Amino acid sequence: MIDFFVKGGIFMYPILLCSILSLWFFIYKLLILKKDKNIPPKLVNEAKKLFLEDKLDELHKICVRYPSPLAKILIVISKNYDKDKNSLREAVEVAGKTEVLELEKYIDAIGTIAGISTLLGLLGTISGLISIFSTISIDPVVNPARLAGGISEALNTTAFGLVVAIPSVAFNKYLESKVNKIVAELEQISAEFIELVAGDR
Repeated sequence: MIDFFVKGGIFMYPILLCSILSLWFFIYKLLILKKDKNIPPKLVNEAKKLFLEDKLDELHKICVRYPSPLAKILIVISKNYDKDKNSLREAVEVAGKTEVLELEKYIDAIGTIAGISTLLGLLGTISGLISIFSTISIDPVVNPARLAGGISEALNTTAFGLVVAIPSVAFNKYLESKVNKIVAELEQISAEFIELVAGDR
C-alpha cells in the first residue's frame, strides 16, 4: 500500500489530505446531527406544559438547559407569544432557516472534496503520462514492460482519487438525508407549538 502511494507521485498527498478532511467532516456532522441533540424529547414535553401554563420564564430556563435548534425556535415563539398566528409563523420560519443553514454546515464541503479528489486524481495521471511520453520522445527505444509500469503508476492517482471520492459522495448524501429528516420533524413540531400558542387568533 505504501509502495502504491509513493509511486503515485506528488498528487497523492493532496488527495490524502482530502480523504482526512472528508472523514473528519463526516464524523463531526454525525455527532452534531444526532436526533435527540437537535430535538430533545424532554424539551418537547416540558415546553408544551409550560406554554399551556404561560410560564415563559421557566421555558427560557428549560431551553438553556437543552441547547438545540428546537430550543432556539421555542425561544422565538415565546418572544412573539402575543402575536397572531401568521406573524408567529413568519418569525419561526426566519429562525428555522438560520437553524437549517447551521445543520447543513460542512455537508457541501464533503461533496466538494469528492469532486476535487477525482480531479486531482486525473491531473496526477495526466501529469504522469506527459512525463512518460516526454521520456519516449527523448529515447524512442523504451522497454515495453517499463512503459507499462510507468502508465500503471500514472493511473495510481486516478484510482486513489476515486477511492476518496466515492465514499465522500456517500457521506454527503447520507448527511443530507439526516438533515432533511431533522428539518421535517422540526417543521412539524414548530407547527404544533404555533397552533398551541396562537391557534384561536
